[in-house]
Amino acid sequence: QVQLVESGGGLVQPGGSLRLSCAASGFTFSANTMAWYRQAPGKQRDLVARINSGGGTYYVDSVKGRFTISRDNAENTVYLQMNSLKPEDTAVYFCNVGPLEYDRTYWGQGTQVTVSS
Repeated sequence: QVQLVESGGGLVQPGGSLRLSCAASGFTFSANTMAWYRQAPGKQRDLVARINSGGGTYYVDSVKGRFTISRDNAENTVYLQMNSLKPEDTAVYFCNVGPLEYDRTYWGQGTQVTVSS
């Protein structure tokens, strides 16, 4: 059974930092691309960053230079280090993996990030 459990969200002032974690289980973590998405109120869920099995990364333009995605295959965990946070980064952040067997994509429950003074 695939499980993705996010943690690390919270309230932070503009310019601050947060580190999100996503603990994964139920599949071969090291062999799969992992991704972080976010969804602001009233908006669609959008890709933020992803990291492939070889450690190659991709970031959307709005977070380049501020966010860093990384993975620990020994701990089956993917991280999102977020620096220089802006109010527009406020959203629920979701961990994602897929497609896995039977073409299924999986999501965590999400963690709220609020950037406000």
